[in-house]
Amino acid sequence: MINYIYDCYNILNKVYSDKTYLKQAINGTIIEEKNRALTIKTCYGVLDRDIELSYYIKKLTDKSPKLVIRTILKISMYAIKYLNKKEYAVTENAVALTKKLGKTGASGFVNAFLRRFIKEKIDFPEKKEENLSIKYSYPEFAVKKLIKTYGEGRTESIISATNPYQTLVFYGVDGEEYLTNLGVKHQKTPYENVFSVENFTRNIDFDKGVYTYQALGSVAICDGVEKGNKLLDCCSAPGGKSVRLSSKFDSVISWDVHEHRVALITAYKERMGVKNISEEQKDAKIFDKELVSQFDAVLVDAPCSGLGVVNDNPDIKLNREENSIKELILEQEKILNTVKNYVKKGGYLYYSTCSVLDEENYLQMEKFVKENPEFSPCEIESKLEGEVKKIGIQYLPDISKGLGFYFAKLKRIS
Repeated sequence: MINYIYDCYNILNKVYSDKTYLKQAINGTIIEEKNRALTIKTCYGVLDRDIELSYYIKKLTDKSPKLVIRTILKISMYAIKYLNKKEYAVTENAVALTKKLGKTGASGFVNAFLRRFIKEKIDFPEKKEENLSIKYSYPEFAVKKLIKTYGEGRTESIISATNPYQTLVFYGVDGEEYLTNLGVKHQKTPYENVFSVENFTRNIDFDKGVYTYQALGSVAICDGVEKGNKLLDCCSAPGGKSVRLSSKFDSVISWDVHEHRVALITAYKERMGVKNISEEQKDAKIFDKELVSQFDAVLVDAPCSGLGVVNDNPDIKLNREENSIKELILEQEKILNTVKNYVKKGGYLYYSTCSVLDEENYLQMEKFVKENPEFSPCEIESKLEGEVKKIGIQYLPDISKGLGFYFAKLKRIS
């Protein structure tokens, strides 16, 4: 077990200490193959339950231990509580890892802490916002905002919803026949040749472009985009929406502000064999007069809190604070107020996020339409269940298959 816990530590230390994204940390770490699945499950689980695990450390210590020890304790507590590992084995291996990492002086503390964690019952706070935040490891500021919008009961339903499924989108083959032949259990979605699967292992056909992974909310957004001649996908990386929308447009221009993320768009389109996408490194906030009224459609898949997709990306919750949301809202406004100029009369401006917070979504659109009367909100017919707002649709995890997204469609009328 020591190797398994050590591998978990090496991955999570990169996330906690270096702010590396979890998926990058996993890809950049050598893992003992026989424990790979368990190691990855543990790392995702620790980050998903980080607020809860941090609460236990706070309640059982007078002074917060250093990061190295906190990480060891979180891995150990998760293994005991959520993986039902033998308590004595976890404790022994946590102590051994502490010594292996050169923290022998803290080994007694680790042993005592875990024994106390195993023995004591730790109650959550009675105050509802704090209780829900710790119970579901969801940022407290976001819990408060959701309660204000949806009430306590619905908020608990939203933040407790899980998403055990992956979404596979097939191109050029019958996806149902393909999955049936592989013996893979699958469910149909409301979208053609798009299926939900559980525990699907990627194979060589992924590299051949037979299928790709894409969030169902992303598929729903693409379904709501009208056909046209020229599309600007201005916050495009890694390129999933551009690829899916390439069949609806003669040409697609895909932007990202970072060079390495533009490379992701290139790799995605080449893997899928798409020829009509042109990717560019470009900041969507910087106005380009050459592009005024040049596009039938502009899609703003805006930088956002990501609080609607924490099931798939639990490390998002580590870096989300109320001030960071305010900064993101300003970023969204700057992008919208720049790229709106690129939509031709009669064309469409589309706005999407993977957030569940009104201020990033409906309220953002309400303000934009008020300040830009040349854009008129359009009704959206969605095959995926969501809450229809005065402007756009809010997809919520408890009714939208575990996913939180927002989508709005505006037509330029003058």
